[in-house]
Formats: sequence, structure tokens, C-alpha cells
Amino acid sequence: MVLLELFVAFLRIGLFAFGGAYSFLPLVEREVVEGHHWLDKAEFLEVLGIVKVCPGAISIKFATYTGYKVAGVPGAVVANIANLLPAVLFIVIASLVYAKYKDVPFIKAGLEAVQYAVFAMVIAVAVQLVDKSEILQLKYLLVVVAAFVLFFLTNIHPAFIIVGAALYGGLIRLIGLT
Repeated sequence: MVLLELFVAFLRIGLFAFGGAYSFLPLVEREVVEGHHWLDKAEFLEVLGIVKVCPGAISIKFATYTGYKVAGVPGAVVANIANLLPAVLFIVIASLVYAKYKDVPFIKAGLEAVQYAVFAMVIAVAVQLVDKSEILQLKYLLVVVAAFVLFFLTNIHPAFIIVGAALYGGLIRLIGLT
């Protein structure tokens, strides 16, 4: 029964996770934390931190972690199949439909609107990920501003920005500024 619950939960996540990595986090939280209580909020945020520093797609790592926690290896396999199935089917169908109807104004307008909805959800998740009481501390504000400027205005690879932030955080701790 739990494998079926995992399948349905991650199928729903996969069905509505438009826009990439962070757009699906509210869906995962709703299913995994609020709906099934497989993780509590603190564990969800801890796992999010872990999956952000590991290579690969965040949705796969969340499905793997949750599935494994709930039902071992079979749970991890079932959660990942359910998570990936909608994307595979959507891409196959979308490729066929897009090739034929990409210039239809209704289709173009619909895709543009989805883009802005995903943008809003990514911003909302980003705000939830940080301790709002600390964001205005100079040490964190410097990281936010520097990362934004480097990402937005330069061609520096995002991995270097992340490594730089980690080194900066470690360095300020090492020299006793925190």
C-alpha cells in the first residue's frame, strides 16, 4: 500500500512540476510533509540542503530520499519512476504538438503565462529557504548581492559562485567574524 501511495504522490509532483528544479518544491512539501507526513518541515529543509550540494536533478534526489526512507530500495525506485513518468510522457507529446502548433498565439501566450507563475513560485521558495531574521546581516547580504551580480552580469559558472560562497562562509567563521 505504501508503494502505491509513494507512486501517486510522486506522480502528482511529476505532473505539476513545470519550470525546473525549484518550481516543484512547494509540491513536494505539500505531498511529503503536509499530506503524508513522511518528513517533517525541519527534515524537509535539511534534505533540501543536502540535495542542493549533491550533483543531479533535485526531484530525483528528493524522490530517492523519501522513497528510501519510507520503503527502502523499492520505495526509491517507485518514487523515481512516478516522478519521471510524467516528464517523459509530456516531452514526447509536447515535441509532437510543439512542432505542429508552436506559432499559434494561444499556445505561445499560455507558455509565457506559465513562465511567470513558475518565476513567482521560485521566488517564494527562495524566501522560505532563508532565515529572514539573518538576511539583513552584512555577511549574508554580501553573499546575496555578490551571488546575484555575478550570476546576472557575468559568465561565471554557477558552481564557482556556490564554491565561492562556501569558502567565504568558512573563511569568516575561521577568522571569527561569526
